[in-house]
Amino acid sequence: MPTAPAVSSDAVPTKGDRRDAAPSSTLEERRQARLDMMFGRLAKATDKRRADRIASHILRRMTQSGSDTVDLLMDRAGRAMKEKRYGDALDLLDGVIRLDPNFTEGWNRRATVYFLMNNYGRSIADIEQTLKREPRHWGALVGLAMILVTLEEKEEALKVMDRALEVHPFLEDIRERRDRYAAELAGSSI
Repeated sequence: MPTAPAVSSDAVPTKGDRRDAAPSSTLEERRQARLDMMFGRLAKATDKRRADRIASHILRRMTQSGSDTVDLLMDRAGRAMKEKRYGDALDLLDGVIRLDPNFTEGWNRRATVYFLMNNYGRSIADIEQTLKREPRHWGALVGLAMILVTLEEKEEALKVMDRALEVHPFLEDIRERRDRYAAELAGSSI
C-alpha cells in the first residue's frame, strides 16, 4: 500500500495558508488577529496616505458582520440616516443589535443616530458599548469627544481626542480641534 509523501515544514504555503495562524484558531480569532495587526500598523503610520489606506481596510473589516440579514439591516439603516428618517434608522439598528449584540458597528451606528438627534445620553451609552467591544474604534472616540465639547467638558474631550489620535494619528481635524481647545484651556487658567 503506497504511503503519503511526508510534508516538510519547509513546504511552500498555498494560497490562503497562514503560517502565523494557529491551526486550531477560529475564524473570529484570525479576524481579530488581522485587525490587531492593522491597528498596530495604523498607530505607527508615518504618512497620511498610508494611514488612510490602512484605516479604510479596518473600516471595511469592522463593518462586515458575517450575517446577510444584519448587513441588509445596516444598509437600510444607512439609507434611512441619509434621508434623515432617524426613527426608521433606530428601529433597524435595534434589530441589528438584537440579532448580533456583539457586532460593534451596530452599536456605533445607533450612537451616531442618537447623536444626530441630539440625544447625547443615549449616544454616549451606545458609544460605551462600542468601545467595550472595540476600544480602538476611533470614530466612536471622536463622537464621544464631540459630545463632551458640546457639553462644555473640554478637558475630558481633550483626553478622548488624545486617545483617538493614538489609534489614528492622522485625524487632522481632531488634531487641530485638540490643539485649539488645549490653547483655550491654557489661556483660561492664566
